[in-house]
Amino acid sequence: MSYSIEQLAHDMGARRIGQAPAHLNWLLTDSRSLCFPEETLFFALHTKRNDGARYLADLYARGVRNFVLRPESLQAFGIDPATLAEANFLLVDHPLKALQKLAERHRKRFNIPVIGITGSNGKTVVKEWLHQLLSPDRSIVRSPRSYNSQIGVPLSVWQLGGQTQLGIFEAGISELNEMSSLQSIIRPTIGILTNIGSAHQENFFSLQEKCMEKLTLFKDCDVVIYNGDDEFVSNCMSKMLFPVREIAWSCKDVERPLYISRIDKQENTTRIDYRYLGMVNSFVIPFIDDASIENALHCLATCLYLMMPARQITARMAHLEPVAMRLEVKEGKEGCQLINDSYNSDMASLDIALDFLYRRSLSTGLKRTLILSDILESGQSAASLYRRVGQLVRKRGIDRIIGVGRNLEANAAAFDMDSCFFADTDGLMQAVAHGQLRFRDELILIKGARRFGFDALAEVLEKKVHETILEVNLGALVDNLNYYRGLLESDTKMVCMVKASAYGAGSYQIAKTLQEHRVDYLAVAVADEGSELRKAGITAGILVMNPEMTAFKTIFDYELEPEVYSFHLLEALIGAAQRQGITRYPIHLKIDTGMHRLGFAPEEIPALTSRLQAQDSLIVRSVFSHLVGADDARFDDFTQQQISIFAQVADTLQQAFPHKLLRHLCNSAGIQRFPEAQFDMVRLGIGLYGINPVGTPPLHNVSTLRTTILQIRTVEAGDTVGYNRSGKLVRPSRIAALPIGYADGLNRKLGNGAAYCLVGGRPAPYVGNICMDVCMIDVTDIACREGDAVEIFGEGLSVSRLAEVLGTIPYELLTTVSTRVKRIYYQE
Repeated sequence: MSYSIEQLAHDMGARRIGQAPAHLNWLLTDSRSLCFPEETLFFALHTKRNDGARYLADLYARGVRNFVLRPESLQAFGIDPATLAEANFLLVDHPLKALQKLAERHRKRFNIPVIGITGSNGKTVVKEWLHQLLSPDRSIVRSPRSYNSQIGVPLSVWQLGGQTQLGIFEAGISELNEMSSLQSIIRPTIGILTNIGSAHQENFFSLQEKCMEKLTLFKDCDVVIYNGDDEFVSNCMSKMLFPVREIAWSCKDVERPLYISRIDKQENTTRIDYRYLGMVNSFVIPFIDDASIENALHCLATCLYLMMPARQITARMAHLEPVAMRLEVKEGKEGCQLINDSYNSDMASLDIALDFLYRRSLSTGLKRTLILSDILESGQSAASLYRRVGQLVRKRGIDRIIGVGRNLEANAAAFDMDSCFFADTDGLMQAVAHGQLRFRDELILIKGARRFGFDALAEVLEKKVHETILEVNLGALVDNLNYYRGLLESDTKMVCMVKASAYGAGSYQIAKTLQEHRVDYLAVAVADEGSELRKAGITAGILVMNPEMTAFKTIFDYELEPEVYSFHLLEALIGAAQRQGITRYPIHLKIDTGMHRLGFAPEEIPALTSRLQAQDSLIVRSVFSHLVGADDARFDDFTQQQISIFAQVADTLQQAFPHKLLRHLCNSAGIQRFPEAQFDMVRLGIGLYGINPVGTPPLHNVSTLRTTILQIRTVEAGDTVGYNRSGKLVRPSRIAALPIGYADGLNRKLGNGAAYCLVGGRPAPYVGNICMDVCMIDVTDIACREGDAVEIFGEGLSVSRLAEVLGTIPYELLTTVSTRVKRIYYQE
């Protein structure tokens, strides 16, 4: 929802300096996440270590004009409002409280069901599973990731909009009196308490005090959902004296409205039978651990309260997907299996993970090993805590424990099984690297707090699959998008090119990310690309750059907007629209201003205008052209000539029609080098994917092509490698074979030493001819082993460098990565 700067100042009780008009949609607390500068209100949060006001100048340079900050921050950072005439400064005593107050006012404008979730563990999983279960029928806004803090909650609630039918928000606390502010922001109508454990216990006098604090989230709810078999939680609920309905599901009490009559764990699934208000039903989830079962029962109760039909619940429960890769089993080296749960470390989640480990071990016959970090923020003395941990791991049948952290090391006597301890993760990693600590035929649970960096340990222990993958960094893509957005005028729109499978990166995931970041249009080459995006759920405007005569029905059926570049195409499209009774269908006119590839010539504009005015099947949405050499200063005069021709043609066309025509000319290079030619819209292509067509500044790498070493062999000097004996060796060499070839998109011309890849960050030249499915590299001077990772191109070796070797452009290398190469998407 959009708010005027006046409304926002009033809602926060802020003193305003500046008179610039503004309507704002976005709230920002982290300057690195800037997306829509002209529509953003930045909160300069003040902490003991930092003040967001220090980033104000940079944000102003990037287009932000509206700021919330303390009056003293103006002086502290030398900010003179008189020199920033376009800015509005909203002065408040506490920017964080102002942010919360604004979110509170925003929430009050919505009379919809809102689910508030709190507890020690499982909040994010329950939230995401509820979204999976409910989103097919409702427009839902939910907390991004784990935005459950004093800052995250107001940013989450701010996402509520006019189309929202349901909100799902997490609330997390770490000390007394924090929940009241979150309650007034979320104002849940449905409350879910997942469980109560020892996480963040150090700031509470007792577990009951923490539970009572969490329960204040539910004081105005219509219903509260919790585990009725948890006597501690039930007692706390009784003491709160809430005048609300309770769905306290139970596996023991048959009188409960939601009675769980049976839980049957199979090898990879769990069947759950239940009775709700006298009706008996069942469902199956693809999980067997106790935590997932408890989370699923919270979701069941919520779905039943929202009157979802039982058959629908059953169907959707069966397809629940894992969240955040918690408790995922992976193949390890030397016959081991790994369970990576390096998300957090507290007694409750440790017990859950150990239960999962124990059950997995029953079917594998492997020894049970626990790698555990210090447990932080438990609120207990170290001696008492690790005595309990020792009892727990003994009860779960752990054969070996490896402890990391000074507290565990100091309390080693609490563990009477095979054990060893390290002061930090580096010590453990070195012991593994030097062969002092070995693993064989073990089921290994890696359980540690984030700060111990156990993800790196899991990487070392994991068996490398012989697989070639293209890693696509969606966070880098968004950073590049925001860089180019920062170069635009506030009202300039943007088309993002996703043709050719988004330059090889995979069109759907890229399009989905761009749609989430509110680009104005996506552009594909042909109609089939656009229809596939529509089928996948993409709703943004899609421009078809090369519409085929045979694809008109697809264009109409999937609401794609075609480029029109000739009278022949125009007449055919008019005829197709008339036959289907279609009127005012949007099209985009292409003008040839010097490319001489496709487009109407300037002298054809009068006839084009007359033809368009004489029909009502089509309506012109935009007019555009292509710059020939915007990336090369040698062609600047020609580029200026193109700009002039385009402006004249666009003006002529605009005069012929009463509605606004969007004008767009600039590509990635044009955005950077010809800001005066932004017109109404620009088209971002190669720059979005991390290739800067003008060289500087460097953009974020998006796509990384990786593979692994299949085999290493020693080949004597004078011998040859590969087909046709073309790779002749001049010294005894270690030759590694990689599972990637020209059928995967690795150009044959890179072979025979013409280029190299990276092994452990070091160049390894290609030896001999590139084969269809395999290539060979020289690793004589590189310490490496079979299974080690290899970078073909990416952060360490740019695709532009390989393009130079081949005498081509990066576009070609990116778009020729084969579809048989698996795409892996992640976001930093």
